[in-house]
Amino acid sequence: MEMTGTRSVPADVATTWRALNDPETLKACIAGCESVERISDSEYRMVMMARVGPVSAKFNGSIVLADVVPPSSYTMKLEGKGGAAGFANGEVKVALKPEGTGTQIEYQAKAQVGGKLAQVGSRLVDGAAAKVAEDFFARLVERLGGAAPAPAIALPSKEALRKRLWWRAAMAALILLAVAIYWFIRRA
Repeated sequence: MEMTGTRSVPADVATTWRALNDPETLKACIAGCESVERISDSEYRMVMMARVGPVSAKFNGSIVLADVVPPSSYTMKLEGKGGAAGFANGEVKVALKPEGTGTQIEYQAKAQVGGKLAQVGSRLVDGAAAKVAEDFFARLVERLGGAAPAPAIALPSKEALRKRLWWRAAMAALILLAVAIYWFIRRA
């Protein structure tokens, strides 16, 4: 799974940086988060409940910050284990830039899931990840004193959607054809 986005927050870069590194702010902004504990300046432990389609579990995880350039950027390396539900590992690159009196946050996320999480399908996982990101930024914006703005998530083009629809229609036609041939051979 990969996800990129840009969000604006109504606070200067230094305030936004402090918020993104404060365990209490992170706990308040991450949906389902039960605890965030700072282990060192660059490491956190986290416990959260997550639900992706029919899979629901408590995840114990760690966050390690790398390539830290205060107050403008860092890379978060994430590992989470949810017992029988599976695991999630990922990396999020975050960059903060001044934008008027506020801050623009740019992020690029890559993640892998395994276990039951991987079995529910990439669409459900991608949708759940997008929802968690959207909720996080909405709560962060509210916490920093603003109204939640519309998301700036890149959507697929109409051409890409048409290609996906065509591909699905072609696959459905092939499956129907295979079933018809099988049925015809069995009857003969």
